[in-house]
Amino acid sequence: MVKNIKYDKKKRLKGEKKVPGKGGSKETLTQREDSEIEKLKSQYEAFNPHEVTTFREMPLSGKTQNGLKSCGYKVPTEIQKHSIAHALLGKDVLGAAITGSGKTLAFLVPILEILYVRKWTRLDGVGAVVITPTRELAYQIFETLKKIGGSHDFSAGLIIGGKNLKFERMRMDQCNIIICTPGRLLQHMDETPLFNCDSMQILILDEADRCLDMGFEVTMNAIIENFPKERQTLLFSATQTRSVKDLARLSLVDPIYVAPHEQQATIKTTPDTLTHSYVVCELKDKITMLWSFIKHHKKSKIIVFLATCKQVKYVFEIFSKLRPGISLLALYGTLSQDRRVAVYNDFMQKNTVILFATDIASRGLDFPSVNWVVQLDCPEDAVAYIHRAGRTARFNASGENLLVVTPSEEEGILEELKTRNISVERISIDDKFMFSPHAKIDIFLTKHQDLKESAQRAFLAYIKNIVLMKNKSIFKVDSLDIDGFARSLGLITTPRVRFLDRYRKRMGLPKPAASSSKELDFGLNVSDDEEFAVTAKPVELPDEAVPVEPLPKPKPKIISKASAAKMALKGKVAVNTKIKFVENDEDSAGAADDFEYDPVKARERMREEDKYDAERYREIIKTKKKTRKEKLKKRQKAEEEQEEQDDFGTSDEEPDLSWLPDPGQVYGGEESHEENSESEPEEPVRKKQKKSKKSVEEVSLTEAESMALQLIGD
Repeated sequence: MVKNIKYDKKKRLKGEKKVPGKGGSKETLTQREDSEIEKLKSQYEAFNPHEVTTFREMPLSGKTQNGLKSCGYKVPTEIQKHSIAHALLGKDVLGAAITGSGKTLAFLVPILEILYVRKWTRLDGVGAVVITPTRELAYQIFETLKKIGGSHDFSAGLIIGGKNLKFERMRMDQCNIIICTPGRLLQHMDETPLFNCDSMQILILDEADRCLDMGFEVTMNAIIENFPKERQTLLFSATQTRSVKDLARLSLVDPIYVAPHEQQATIKTTPDTLTHSYVVCELKDKITMLWSFIKHHKKSKIIVFLATCKQVKYVFEIFSKLRPGISLLALYGTLSQDRRVAVYNDFMQKNTVILFATDIASRGLDFPSVNWVVQLDCPEDAVAYIHRAGRTARFNASGENLLVVTPSEEEGILEELKTRNISVERISIDDKFMFSPHAKIDIFLTKHQDLKESAQRAFLAYIKNIVLMKNKSIFKVDSLDIDGFARSLGLITTPRVRFLDRYRKRMGLPKPAASSSKELDFGLNVSDDEEFAVTAKPVELPDEAVPVEPLPKPKPKIISKASAAKMALKGKVAVNTKIKFVENDEDSAGAADDFEYDPVKARERMREEDKYDAERYREIIKTKKKTRKEKLKKRQKAEEEQEEQDDFGTSDEEPDLSWLPDPGQVYGGEESHEENSESEPEEPVRKKQKKSKKSVEEVSLTEAESMALQLIGD
């Protein structure tokens, strides 16, 4: 996602707008900026961070001052004053401060000032890159940059996973400031031809210790190789790394270590307003404890940290079914990016809400007014504990942190926290305030198969997470009550944990003693068991055999290519071998080697085959022609027979005319008839009939005329 921050090409490049100066004279905007830049450069050397009390007293440009004022930032913190002072002089900085001390402004303000003083424009390309370990933290930094940098003319881009990659590629060369996660940045370096970091001026790593650890080691090494050697580098974190190896990777030049909290009499890694406490709870009672805690804090804003994504997903789903009377949200890595941003914004706006999250929400996120942080699963180490607890008690606000540990984890985690000077007070929970939701959970898992499967995945994910933890003094696999944990999630039977068996075999640990009989506790008393006891009675079957329906055929097991290869290796099957088959078994030993190709014999064989094919083709053509002629003859014969039946006038026999009247009577005598018969040739019957009609008409007309003449004469 790439956005521009009020970039005005005409205003920035041409400088046509004029502003009034002293003495009524007019100067261009470019001239005014040049004079301001020269004034700021002269103040950098004389800048003393110990004497500064407000941002107005710092040598910052007017545009940055306006952005800070619009956001309500007036008094800088210690980390902000010292980091900005050294960064403006072009030095590399290692910044370390307690959570909630404002480290974001400590590197955003230097970015804006350095690019402004160097007259950076969009045509100059990438000037600054900010790398963060999580998408949510990158989104938060980008939103802060838009607020305080609204008056500047730089373009900024948020480059994180889950967004439109094609949209980002088209605009990567137009960004002056890039805020990104390591994986997405490396993808653009490999795949986007227009992206180039050769002109980069400043590099910032937020939560630097997380960016440089083993999880991002390969990615960060590849990214750093594409950056120019001559650059300014700023590293910030609540638990800053001072490893020589990490600093050598980044090519830092005489870095300045800024850690105001370490200069105090008592070194502290968490704010004074944060209250630390812990409670010892059995693994099988964690769900009950969390449900009871939520029921007693319905008007609070709480973050609950769990170890794995699948645990967060299941706890959120089952608690949503139970309806505790408060809004519930879930934030974990496998969610889509749009959903993660929506959950982040929703949690920022609400005042009473529960957020179930993994450690992706533990780094750098500034959630306002968080009352409680509940670490339901023990953190990996003291560093993870500090970042989790730092989501509350930010900017001098008060907050409380509750750590939930099992009896086997208590001693190890307390020793780990002492190394960071963190003292935690133990508290106990009265049993009368505990409300168990297990009965309802069992009902929901019985009704909904998807919930049951989600519970099984959460169970396996937690066990696997404990196995993979490095600090075995805290996380002890053998001390886990696996059956009780499965029962607390609503599972009637404990899923089989195969990787745990392999782990015990590899580590040489004894297998746990299997109980002879497993009893399912449904919360019934002895008397209740007796009431529900059922005695089975023998049933007599009829003599006739009852038809039994055949069992459904099992679905064929899908075998992957890797599994098939392993099976072949176990069966000692020789793969990638060429087998030659011969006709005679006796000659199989040397048949393949003795065979020689003779081109002359091959040509003769092909000629014989061609002759045979030609003869066969001629026979096929003859057969087709013969068949076509026979069909044509049959068709002509049928047409002739049909014509003979239709045309009756072609026969030689004369028609019978005996039914006609005597012509002598009609025409008045034999003479006239003979004359007419001699003079007129013979005509067909139809023509004679027409003439006879005509003669009758003539006769009738002459008689009428004679009668009329007689009347006239009378």
